[in-house]
Amino acid sequence: MMDLFEDDPTDKSADNTPEFSVSEISGAVKKTIEGGFAHIRVRGELGRISRPSSGHIYLDLKDDRSVLSGIIWKGRATALTHRPEEGMEVIATGKLTTFPGQSKYQMIIEDIQPAGAGALMAMLEKRRVMLAGEGLFDAARKKPLPYLPEIIGVVTSPSGAVIRDILHRLRDRFPRKVLVWPVAVQGQKCAAEVAAAIDGFNRLTPGGALPRPDLIIVARGGGSLEDLWGFNEEIVVRAAAASDIPLISAVGHETDTTLIDFAADIRAPTPTAAAELAVPVRIELLAFVDQQGARLVRALSNAVQTRRQRLRDLARALPQVDTLVDGPRQRLDYLSDRLPAALRQAAAQKRLQLSDAALRPAILQRRLAEDRRRLAALSDRLAPALQRRSRDAALTLDRAGRGLRPDLLRTRLDRQAERLGSVLARLSDRATRQQAERTARLAALDRLRETLGYMETLKRGYAVVRAGDVLVTDTVAAANADHLEIQFADGRIAVGSRR
Repeated sequence: MMDLFEDDPTDKSADNTPEFSVSEISGAVKKTIEGGFAHIRVRGELGRISRPSSGHIYLDLKDDRSVLSGIIWKGRATALTHRPEEGMEVIATGKLTTFPGQSKYQMIIEDIQPAGAGALMAMLEKRRVMLAGEGLFDAARKKPLPYLPEIIGVVTSPSGAVIRDILHRLRDRFPRKVLVWPVAVQGQKCAAEVAAAIDGFNRLTPGGALPRPDLIIVARGGGSLEDLWGFNEEIVVRAAAASDIPLISAVGHETDTTLIDFAADIRAPTPTAAAELAVPVRIELLAFVDQQGARLVRALSNAVQTRRQRLRDLARALPQVDTLVDGPRQRLDYLSDRLPAALRQAAAQKRLQLSDAALRPAILQRRLAEDRRRLAALSDRLAPALQRRSRDAALTLDRAGRGLRPDLLRTRLDRQAERLGSVLARLSDRATRQQAERTARLAALDRLRETLGYMETLKRGYAVVRAGDVLVTDTVAAANADHLEIQFADGRIAVGSRR
């Protein structure tokens, strides 16, 4: 028999299991997970990394069997000391929570650190290879350092011993103006401040109120890999590679190497060595200048002595002055001796030519006869030529007259008359100017004639003595003359006979 009190399995009203909504289950699971995993540290390899425009970072933590989703909120992402990169082994600190919208759990990461020095070195090598592949470390990008910069920009901490070492070394070698851009040399702010300092120096205006430096030194003392990590950040390396100003990297001790060393134009093993690379030694430069000056003086002295000796040698090879003019002087004497005979011969030849060209009656009669014959021949040809010319002219005139009209002729005559009037006016003006010019020139010549004439000389107190029509120029002629006449500027006086 069936037990009368046995539950009927088909009766659902007899099940007392509580019912939950989806949100209640999600909330309970969230509370359980967050309560049990409120603060955890998870070691794993970074997988997929997403950085949307919101500023949050979404990533995966994975090992060889499982994957854990993680999220770093924007406020924490900007404060991270190490930038997450895919393939990097890290230790993430945070808490577990759920995402009810997709029924999944995830880790809210508050901090993330590389899992030991080996992970840092692996990440550093990966970053170095990536940046080298972009050509940021190529030797062709390196700029030469200025020999003697006027202004040196130093990017370092203003309170450390590094800046004092640099200033002291510069003061010992060659004092220069130094601009210090204070930055944090380790910690979260280090990379951003160093990159901003390098870019800031490059943005300064040359010769401005705050002048642009000719050289930049990025310096820091020694430290561990974590302490120097800021100088391995990509933002610092790119700023150093993009610098238009030559840059010296002096980060850490001689054995320390950071990525900025590869991007800088030159690496200094220590900050003090960077100061030595920046400027030469002033005393050595002065000694060099003195040495070069002494060499220049000796070279000039030797050159002058050599040229003076060469000049003396050349002077001895030159002929004497008398030797140079002896030949021309002899030719002149020879030609002077031949000149009178040549003049007489030339005069005889001209006289002969003149006698041959003299006018003789027979020659004139012969020439007149020839001219008469030529004139008669031309007269016989003149009449027919005149008839032909008259006939041709009549035909030309007849053809030209057919196309002529009185109004056109009148217009043309008026135009020609105007042009003729203009030409006549210009000719009249030109003739007047030429006449005035010639009159002035003639007057000037007449004044010159009077000035050069003997009458002007008489006005100055001189006199002309004549014996008849002959000028008397000496006492012998005056003594032999029958009578004399003296001419002064205002007239003449006759002097009686002297015999």
